[in-house]
Formats: sequence, structure tokens, C-alpha cells
Amino acid sequence: MTIRFRQPRRRRWAAPLTALTAAVLLASGTAVAHPDDDGAVSDGAEERDTHQHGSSEGHLAPVDTPSVELVSKLALRNVEPEKIADVGVYNGYAYLAAWGQVSCGYNGVHVVDINDPANPEEVAFIGAKQGSYPGEGVQALSISTPKFTGDILVTNNEKCNARAGFGGMNIYDVTNPEHPTPLAKGVGDSTVGPLGTAANGAGKKAAHQTHSVFAWDAGDKAYAVMVDNEEGYDVDIMDITDPKKATLIAEYDLDLLFPQIRQAAPPNLIEVFLHDMVVKEIGGRQVMLLSYWDAGYVKIDVTNPLVPTYLGDTDFTNPDPELLESTGAKAWPEGNGHQAEFTSENQYVIGADEDFDPYVPRINNVDDGTPIIASLGSDTKPLETGQVIRGQTVFVGRACPGDPAVPPAPAGPGDFIAVVERGACFFTEKVAAVIAAGGYDAVLIFNRTGPD
Repeated sequence: MTIRFRQPRRRRWAAPLTALTAAVLLASGTAVAHPDDDGAVSDGAEERDTHQHGSSEGHLAPVDTPSVELVSKLALRNVEPEKIADVGVYNGYAYLAAWGQVSCGYNGVHVVDINDPANPEEVAFIGAKQGSYPGEGVQALSISTPKFTGDILVTNNEKCNARAGFGGMNIYDVTNPEHPTPLAKGVGDSTVGPLGTAANGAGKKAAHQTHSVFAWDAGDKAYAVMVDNEEGYDVDIMDITDPKKATLIAEYDLDLLFPQIRQAAPPNLIEVFLHDMVVKEIGGRQVMLLSYWDAGYVKIDVTNPLVPTYLGDTDFTNPDPELLESTGAKAWPEGNGHQAEFTSENQYVIGADEDFDPYVPRINNVDDGTPIIASLGSDTKPLETGQVIRGQTVFVGRACPGDPAVPPAPAGPGDFIAVVERGACFFTEKVAAVIAAGGYDAVLIFNRTGPD
């Protein structure tokens, strides 16, 4: 078939890819759902890992508003530009996560004494396991259970070296922040499929990679919730009442458990996965607020984490209200519910939607006029506004290491678009294989899920 790509105004984004000589897009098939265990990554794994996230261009400087005053700066030991992914603050100390996508060395958590904000001092560094790094999950809190009383720090684990790193979460005793003590490392979900079902299997030796973690004290119990990067059941809940014996007790695929969180229209809001979450006691209930990407922000009661109940969720306004207000143009909302917090009085939720690209491509099957929902790859050669690529498609398989080699584009006139099946390896590897084959003008990576 022949496909036509056209770049109008406005945005949309897909997974991170290396710099290319061709336009790259990610398309969804006729049946859209979590691509559970497709041999590569879950819907959100690539999105969660993007440059933490995007460039710093356009960020506000601290002096841009009279209500913010810069009181001090501190050069952390062995830190690199763009190395700090997250920060948590508790009891006069800041915990800064040094992540591993900049380099795979000196990953871990910087502990900084900020009791005197004008004179901060780095007092400790918690090194990550070689090949692993913390990302957007770093939180300190106090818990008091029959098994442990004191301050703990929880961090997530993602990998920058697949052979050496591990996933799951870490728990440290930071009752004395200047001398952190590990209580648990790399604990989490190491199984395949939902916990407590026939589909649940032994899985991997190491726990799944996690993008974030959040813990809470629930009286005699304490719990932590993690973002599972590696399967559709991406809400993993741990019992950390005894931090040294942290145990996975539940995992949920929220849009299966509560299908009402999905937004029926517009049709581009199809990437539904957990990106981050917080838990707060409100009115005697433990309320979890989950940033569930294209499903928006979801509120559930986890007072009993084994029996969560739905409380509410948000939808994205269509057309995008900010674009309409600023330019008069109408376009679908991008979605991408990234991070949310309750306000201090719990009356409102402050949410941050993540925007990646100012454009959204229009893609059609020229043969029958069928529209194709797809998004541009980041860090690729973009289509310019109004630019059109029209070419004959060539299915090239999965284009993964170990698979049959991608054939070069057919000889002859016209443009050719490589169509690649998702799964078994990362998008970067697929696109590199297409480029190495030569002759293609664009790459379309499709995600097809269904009973067949």
C-alpha cells in the first residue's frame, strides 16, 4: 500500500530514537491495548526514559519572578550536566537522584544538608548498584510499624547496563541522613503476569525496572507503590512494614481494573500506562493519585491495597484549549499525564501534562483513504511544517538483532517507507537496522495487538 505523511501544525511525540536520516513514526494497529510482554517494553517504557524529559530550552530561570529568590548554589561531587533526575526533601535534607542516561557511572543519591539554605553541604552519597540508577522516584519519610520506626528513603531502579543492573526498589534507613544504611535493594516484581493468577509465572531472576516509587505509612502497616516498566500490570504495591522483608502484595493494570478511565475520543489518546503517583491520607482514607498518561489523572482508594476502589479521573479537553486560546487553531489534546499532586487543603489536583513536540503528523493510506494514528519519533529528523512524504510501504519484519536482515529498499523511482513490527528489541535498534539496509525515506513502527 501507499502511505502519505503530512506535517501540519501542532504536536505529538513517540519513543526516543537516535538521530536519523529518515522520518520515524510509531503507529497503532486496529486493536489497541497494553502490548504485554511483547518481548521488548511496555507502552510507557520508552516514554518514561526520554531525556528526563526533553531539552531545558524555555525553562523559567529562578529570577524570572519576584516571588522566587535564589539563595544558594552547590556543586555536587562528581555530578554531570543533566545528571539530576529528581529531588526529595525531608527533615532538613535534600536527596538528589543522579540517574544513568547521561552516563552509567556515579549513579545514586546525593544527600545534602539544607538546614541552613544559604549554606548547603553534601554530607553523603548513596551509590547505586553498578548498571542501575535512580530516576524520578526518590522520597524520604518517617514510618512507625511494629517492625521499624525511623526515617526511610525509597528509590527506584532502572538500568543503564542490562547485564549488570537490576530493577525494583531500594529502601535505606536515613534516620541519620549522614550515614544511610541499606535495608533492601532491588526488591519488586520479578514475575510475569498478574500476581495471584494462573498467568503469573516465575519470570525473571531480577525485579522489573521501575520508573518511580512512592511510600506511605498506614498505621501498623507501611506500603510502597512502584511504576513497573516492563508489563501492562504497571501498578506494583509492596508491603514494607518490615523494610528488610519488603514483599510484593498486589499489581494492577488500571485500565483493565477500571476501564472507565480511558477517554473515548479523540482517537490519539491510546497510550495508557502509569508514569508516576503519590498517596495521601484524606478524610481517613489512603488516596492514590496516579498520572496515567493518555488516561489522565486517576484517583483510587488504597486504604486496603488488596481491594482498591475507584474514586474519579480526569479527561483531556478536546480541542486542546491552550492551543485554541493562543492561536485560534483546533487540534487534539496531546494527553501525556506526567505528574500530579494534591494541593495542601486537598481541594484541587495540580497536574503536569508533558508536551514533546509542536506538531502532529497526518498519515493516510493513500490506497483507501484510511487514516493512521501515529506520532513522530523524538531525536529524529522531523518533518517540516507542510512537508509531505508519500511512499510505497515495505514490511521488513521486527528489524531486531538476530532477526533476518532488513532488505534494502527496492530499486526504482519513488520513495519507500519501511514498516517495522514492534517487539523483541528497542526502537533505536530497529531504526538503526533500517538505516543500515539503505534506501528508505521513513520508518513506520506499528503496534498491533489482538486475539490473532
